[in-house]
Amino acid sequence: MNIDVFTLFPRWFDWFLEQRHVRNALERGHELETVDIRATTPLTAGQVDDTPYGGGAGMVIRVDVVESALRARYGADPLELRRHRRVIALAPGGRQFDETLASELANEKEITLLCGRYEGFDERVNEYLASDVVSIGPYVLTGGELPAMVMCDAVLRKLPGALGHEDSALEESFSAALEGAPEYPHYTRPADWHGYLVPDVLTSGDHGKVREWRLEQSRRRMGQA
Repeated sequence: MNIDVFTLFPRWFDWFLEQRHVRNALERGHELETVDIRATTPLTAGQVDDTPYGGGAGMVIRVDVVESALRARYGADPLELRRHRRVIALAPGGRQFDETLASELANEKEITLLCGRYEGFDERVNEYLASDVVSIGPYVLTGGELPAMVMCDAVLRKLPGALGHEDSALEESFSAALEGAPEYPHYTRPADWHGYLVPDVLTSGDHGKVREWRLEQSRRRMGQA
């Protein structure tokens, strides 16, 4: 898999690239690179934004700036790029990111994430340069960098070998193994903490009963969601 993250703040991702599961994925041949949108702007003095038509507070990232960054990176017409590469603009009003979309993206070979800033992108970026517009939740953040990290984290950990053990991602929240429900509760030592005890079934040694208990707990959590 190849993931390119277009951002005005590429150094934000230095920490993320050092995380173990990300390093594991990269060591297995997958790629995650940041692209500085400002580096290829066609405007003077590194300008990337402008005032919105119709007035209002804030600035808007220009469509020609994003076009220039995409063209410089891929050497192709940005208007045609989304025909063969998943180009995702990150914005609060987009499709909600969830486990289904994370699994869908994990099967892609090439993904581009566009991180917005200020008041976001000129709408023509979303309409004509992006194949998808995605949001990580119904709230507003300062920019698309944190959402990009969230998406990369959820996608990369699904790749073989990223977690270091093949079974690590089998019974996670919202997985097929748990019927799409949140993950069950976990306990460890001490078994007795201030009189609060670990459920007996978990120390019974009966793996069948443990499995049934875990599924039931996940179903209950689904009902509470």
